Amino acid sequence: MSARGFKVLAGAAALGALALAACTANTPPVEQAAPPPVAQPAIPSQYRPEELVGRWGYGAYHNDADLARTTAAARAQCGQPVIINRGPTGGVMMYLADSAELQELQLKGSSNGKNYIGPPGDAGGAQDREIVSFDGRTMVLRWMDPEVAGRYGTGVYVRCAAEGTGPRSAARPPVQPPQPR
Repeated sequence: MSARGFKVLAGAAALGALALAACTANTPPVEQAAPPPVAQPAIPSQYRPEELVGRWGYGAYHNDADLARTTAAARAQCGQPVIINRGPTGGVMMYLADSAELQELQLKGSSNGKNYIGPPGDAGGAQDREIVSFDGRTMVLRWMDPEVAGRYGTGVYVRCAAEGTGPRSAARPPVQPPQPR
């Protein structure tokens, strides 16, 4: 190699080293990557996640005539309640069909006025459940996927009394103490 070629090569190496040093000296600090935010539904649900959080007795039916019987059976399941908690990004923690893992699901509204619970995405998707009715004490959910609905039926959730409290009983008149004679 000629002296001139050596000088050109050495100069290029020096320039490359300087450029590399400048890049590493001016890098911003590495930050912990925050979990990506969960997309919120375009139309909010008329229900809030706080309304669903709690302990629930659960039952399911396939025939609409069985709703009352299934509601009573769900109430009796409060000894082994289904627990619905808040999710880390504002949804609710529930199971999807055929899944043994809790997942954070979103409450979604729709332009036709129906409300759904399901994974992020458009309302009424195949993994969603339609909130057929909800009065704060009883919630009826129908699977959107017909095949899943055929296997699992329509779910009925009945809110359980607070842990440590028994069922309410009808008020009894106070017992009168015996009167002295």
